[in-house]
Order: sequence, then C-alpha cells, then structure tokens
Amino acid sequence: MRFLGNVLATIIGIFVFFMLFFFGIVIVGAIFGGNSEVVIIKSDSVIELNLDRVQNDYAGKYSDPWVTIFSENKAVGLIDIINAIEKAKTDTDIKGISILNTTSNLGMAQSKALRDALEDFKKSGKFIMAYANSYSQKEYYLNSVANTIYINPVGDMDFKGLSAEIMFFKDFQEKSGLKMEVIRHGKYKSAVEPFLANEMSDANREQTTALLTSVWNSVVSDISKSRNISVMKLNEIANGLLARTPEMAKSEKLVDVVAYEDLYHSAIKKALKVANNDDYNKVSITDYAQKIATTSKNSSSSDEIAIIYAQGEIMGGEGDVTVIGEGSMRRSLQEARKNKNVKAIVLRVDSPGGSALTSDLIWREIELTKKVKPIVVSMGNYAASGGYYIACNANTIFAEANTITGSIGVFGVLPNFTGLATRIGINTEQVKTHQNAANYSPFVPIDDTFKAVTLEGVEHIYRTFVTRVAQGRKMTFAQVDEIAQGRVWTGSEALKIGLVDKIGGLDDAILKAASLAKIKEYSTQNYPEYEKNLNDLFANLPFAKSKASFIKEEIGEENYQIMQKIKKLQTRTGIQAIMPFEININ
Repeated sequence: MRFLGNVLATIIGIFVFFMLFFFGIVIVGAIFGGNSEVVIIKSDSVIELNLDRVQNDYAGKYSDPWVTIFSENKAVGLIDIINAIEKAKTDTDIKGISILNTTSNLGMAQSKALRDALEDFKKSGKFIMAYANSYSQKEYYLNSVANTIYINPVGDMDFKGLSAEIMFFKDFQEKSGLKMEVIRHGKYKSAVEPFLANEMSDANREQTTALLTSVWNSVVSDISKSRNISVMKLNEIANGLLARTPEMAKSEKLVDVVAYEDLYHSAIKKALKVANNDDYNKVSITDYAQKIATTSKNSSSSDEIAIIYAQGEIMGGEGDVTVIGEGSMRRSLQEARKNKNVKAIVLRVDSPGGSALTSDLIWREIELTKKVKPIVVSMGNYAASGGYYIACNANTIFAEANTITGSIGVFGVLPNFTGLATRIGINTEQVKTHQNAANYSPFVPIDDTFKAVTLEGVEHIYRTFVTRVAQGRKMTFAQVDEIAQGRVWTGSEALKIGLVDKIGGLDDAILKAASLAKIKEYSTQNYPEYEKNLNDLFANLPFAKSKASFIKEEIGEENYQIMQKIKKLQTRTGIQAIMPFEININ
C-alpha cells in the first residue's frame, strides 16, 4: 500500500509540475507577448467596418492588469470606433470604408451616433461602400449612409416599419396558481401590466404607438437625406413592402447595385486603382481603433474633461461594463471631483434603470460633484427610469433624437405561489412574536398590511423621484408629475417637454462641458476603472472557456439572452425604477 501511495504521489506531483509549468508559460507569454502584435496601416487601405465585437459605448479598464491581459475579448467600445473614424478622415493611408455584411448589437441611438460619424467622414471626399446578402431595418439604417449600396441578387430587404408585441399573463396566473403581486405608481408603468390584464391598456397603447412613431420618424429622416428619397415615399415603400426583393429595392432607390460580393470588391479595387487580379489593403476597424486609442496624444494643456460611462442596469456592488454599480460610479465621481486637472465632467448614460436605492446614491454623488464642477449628461440608447434619475440634476442634458428616456415611475413585483402550492398539497404556517414580524413569503397570501406598507414605500420613492427631477429641471412637482407616471419618451419628444435640453451626441456634450468650464484646449479621461479580484481573473482565462460560452453553444444566442433576462429578474431586489419594457429594433 505504501508503494502504491508513493507511486500515486509521484504521478500527482508530475501532473502538478506540468500544470504549473504550462500556466507559467501562458502567463509569461501574456505579459511579454500580449501586446507584441503591432497594427501597421499600409498606404491606400480600406477600413472594414466589422462590428460583431462592439456592443458597449465603453470597453472598460481595470485596476488589476491581469484582468485586461486575460480578458476573453480584447474589445473596443463604440466611442473608440467613432474616434477612429474621426481620425481616418485625415489619415492619408485610409482611402475609404467598407461596410461588408455587418451585423451588430448596437442600439438605435448608438447606430445614430455611428452613422453621424460616417456621414462626417464622407465630407473628406473619401468613399463609403456597403454590401450585404440581406438587410434588416436596423442594419439598412446604418448602411444607407454609404455612397454606394450593394445587395446580393438572391438576398432580401426588410423595410416595413416598426411594431411591438407584448404578452399578457393574467389568465395564466389564475390557471397555474403562479401570481405576481404588483405594487406600482404610474399609469404608464407597463412593465407590470401583463400580470394585471389580458390586453393592452389605452395608456400603454398610446405611449407605445408614440414611441415607435418617433423612433421611425428619426430613422426615415436620416435615410431620406442620404438617399435623396422623400419621407413620404419611404413610408409608402414601407407600407406596401415595395423593397422586399433586391430588384424592387433597387427600383425604389434604396440600393444602387444588385450583384455578388466579388463584383463589390472589384468596384473597391477600381476606386483604389488596384488591378483586378491583386488584393487591396484592408484593416479591421477594431484593429485601427485600438491603434488610435493606444497612440499617445500630445496636448499643450493639462486641463481634462472626465467622461464617466454609466451603462447597463443599475444594481448594487462594484459594477462593470454592463452593470452600473454604486461602487465604481461613486468612486469615479469622487476621483474626478478631487482631480485638479479635471475641469468638467460628462456623464454618458445608457441604462434602462434598476435599483431605486442605488440610483439615489449615485444622484447624491452627482449633486455633490455639481457644486464643484459642471456636469453634462449625454444619453445613449436609454436613459430611462433610474437611468434618468441619475441624469436629471446635470447642468445640461443631451439626447439623441431616438434615445429612450423618461419613465419616471416605480414599481414592486412579488411572486406568490400560494395558489400553486395549495393545488399540489403544500400548506405553509407561520409563527411570529409580533403582528408584522414575518418577512414576505411567496407561499403565504399577501396581507393588506404588508401591501399597504409596500405601497407606502413605492409612493415615497415616486415622490422623491419626481422631486429630484423637478429640482434638476427647474420645474414644479405638478409639471413633472404630468409627464411622469412611468411614461417613456424619445429624445425628440423629451426635448419638447423639458426633460432634455438639446439633441446631440457625446461630442456635443463634451463641447458644452468645455464651454461651461471655460476651457478651449483639453484632453479627455475615461472612467470608471473597475476593481476586479482573482476570481474574475481566473474566470476570464483565454484557454478556460467561460460557462456563458458553453451555454451559448448549447442553447443558442437567442435562448441564452432569454435565460439572462430571467436571471436578471431573479436578482432584482427592493423597489425598482426601471424601463417598463425592452425595445430591440432589427
């Protein structure tokens, strides 16, 4: 037995040695070789606008360099992409941009910002060409900025207007015994309406129709300018599905050329004066953006404008590039406030909301900071509910025309399984020392006292929310209450009712911040810097595929997103100030 034990110990020792040796090689390689690949831009190059790795405005930076070294994707943010396109205007090595079969996870406001940057790029006289086997409405919106648009002869065009589909669960709850106890304030807080009714309320239909119409008007307005087609004609095309085939799309002037991809590349070669048998020089937009981002910028001034990115659902904790956490947000505001070189702050908000408590804590930090330095808000895809809460007290608020904002309202949802438990023979009893000693239990019917106390909490937060907005926007409580009630608005609508000050993007917000700070020369500094621990480090090892990656492979991307939504619902605690529904436009 001792002999077998020694043999086993030797085998384990050898195994551990090789594992440590392997890990050591990987770590050394990551440290000394991770940044060895240098992007070289050849003359007469074309940028390929591939966006599959771009989702957030801000790609993030971390206090622990190991997290960056071992991150699964060396991603860049949309702001890096836009900065790169701005640089490409004057880069003599860049001759044009190719949008080739691009798909993206960008929202409509992000697509608008990117499209504006491409529109500005064209003013340099350089070309933009686009090709796709098929176009969704969102992708066509981006691609329509191109000088020449190609489509595959057997492809298709989706151009039919916008719609919304909402499922209702009132009867399901009654039949299954699974009930969602809803406590809310705001007649438009439609996030909870599916649990209360079997059909859409007039208020919800009104706001949804207005929202879709406003977003659509913003989209066709931009397409109209780029394609020189009237808005009336574009609506006629959408209403009659008059661009559903490549030839029909060409006939209606939505595309220019119906051809295969090889002819598209031949056209680019012709524009570059490259022989048809030769290849032309290409560079990925992500590689180009990383090169621009890591190139030192000379500035004669020490003045800075801090850009603090608040993106994702608002929750407690540290947060990361997809979650707005109290820790990283408050720390960033404090650092920018105390930094003597930082003269103004731009808060870039892209959030449907979330925890009311965390929203208020961030609001308070902004209130303290505003007394020291001007704060300008730039709204992305969403700045709704809690997302608007943390924006409302800024000196100036910018939004894109199709930004989703407002949703000034709060609600609480408590799952109750009493009906189901009774049907399957489960009975729950409680023993307590005081009348209200027991916490809420999903297996005991909700009592009037608990409901009244919870409603009191919801009403308190709603009053606080409206008061914060009224103070920040210099309006009366009654004026805010009239446009609140949980209703969502687009940026163009929000401008009319006073929830935002100007229509514009991040660049406009930065210029305004510089104006308020009375500075002309400055650099920008990005925040937050997220604090990650060793668990995060090992979870992101490149050779250890993440749990998420395995699940995506097994159930598919769409099913994974549904699973993530369910997981988010399970993690939401306390009263919520969050967007009443999710909008995905394709």
